[in-house]
Amino acid sequence: MAEDQKTPADEQENNNNERKRPGKKPLIILGIVVVVMVVVALVWWFLTRNEETTDDAFTDGDVVTIAPKTAGYVTGLHVRDNQRVKKGDLLVVIDPRDTTAQRDQAQAQLGLAIAQLHQAQAQLALSKVQYPAQRDEAKAQVLKAQADLANAQAEYRRQRGVDPRATTQQSIDSANAQLRSAQAALASAQAQLEVAEQVQLQIRQQETNVEARERQVEQAKAQLETANLNLSYTEVRAPFDGFVTKRNVQPGTLVQAGTALFSLVSPNVWVVANFKESQLERMKPGDKVTVSVDAWPDMELEGHVDSIQQGSGSRFSAFPAENATGNFVKIVQRVPVKIVIDKGLDPNKPLPLGLSVAPPVTRGRWRLLSPWRCLWKFWTPPSLTWRCRTSRVRSPPAMTNRPGF
Repeated sequence: MAEDQKTPADEQENNNNERKRPGKKPLIILGIVVVVMVVVALVWWFLTRNEETTDDAFTDGDVVTIAPKTAGYVTGLHVRDNQRVKKGDLLVVIDPRDTTAQRDQAQAQLGLAIAQLHQAQAQLALSKVQYPAQRDEAKAQVLKAQADLANAQAEYRRQRGVDPRATTQQSIDSANAQLRSAQAALASAQAQLEVAEQVQLQIRQQETNVEARERQVEQAKAQLETANLNLSYTEVRAPFDGFVTKRNVQPGTLVQAGTALFSLVSPNVWVVANFKESQLERMKPGDKVTVSVDAWPDMELEGHVDSIQQGSGSRFSAFPAENATGNFVKIVQRVPVKIVIDKGLDPNKPLPLGLSVAPPVTRGRWRLLSPWRCLWKFWTPPSLTWRCRTSRVRSPPAMTNRPGF
């Protein structure tokens, strides 16, 4: 019976041994944690296996510098900073007095040229009637001179053929003078006829004069159009819809032709993402892109890869790197990729140029939502089941790469 009895020291030792013996519960918890971590890793890999992303991405768009084509003082400024304008809206007015005077002078020159043209046309019409009449008159004068010459010759022969006692020397001399006068008159009439015979040449001369006046009218019209064009340049209008930025003009400023007044930013924006050269193998034009904007976290944009620049960013920099040296160190190059936004833009939330964005590119025909978006959507249960599931999307046809944007 002494063996069945345990001392307090033996009972305490047995309790300590039981507490030191490991249980199964910690192992189960550890196993669950490991399984959860493996599942999360697999889900993360599954969701991101078709994505290529970069943090070096920003919005870009068309920016045009607005400059006048004529010099003068600014008399009217019709826009404010960051104001949205429509195509054709009046932006700036330059003093038009000088160009208005040039326009009036060109109009006067055009009126004078038209008057001279009408005068030349009237002379042409008159010459077509006058010159043939002068030719006919010259022919009649030649016939009359020939008749007078025949009479003078007959009188001279008669005076020379009669008996000297029946006539006088004075009559003979008078007949001789009339004969010579008739001969001279005939020669003069024939000369006038030769001049009058050039009717076509004289009419052609008048036609040439009319053509010259017509060219002067056309020249005056061109000068008037130029003056009107210069006058229109005094009103600077918006070439397209956009936003006025970087305004550096005030009323009363003397501006020269080509002086930058402000910049006009187009509302049509795209994304330029600088991907690593090792990522280009897994993307092509037409791949779907989901763009998130840091400035508007709630904005969800969808687009596609438009083109890949045929050259790295450093190649087109102001000072390209010279690698023909002995201390060359290889670094990963980045290549700009143009991403066109297809939908999701909000007119009430325009995207300024240069905003940071995150553009994960999805390869192939299957598009998955971003894991971070899925985790965020986890707190909105109604949308989790359909926003985080895999959706099949048809990629648009691949577009030809363009070297420029």
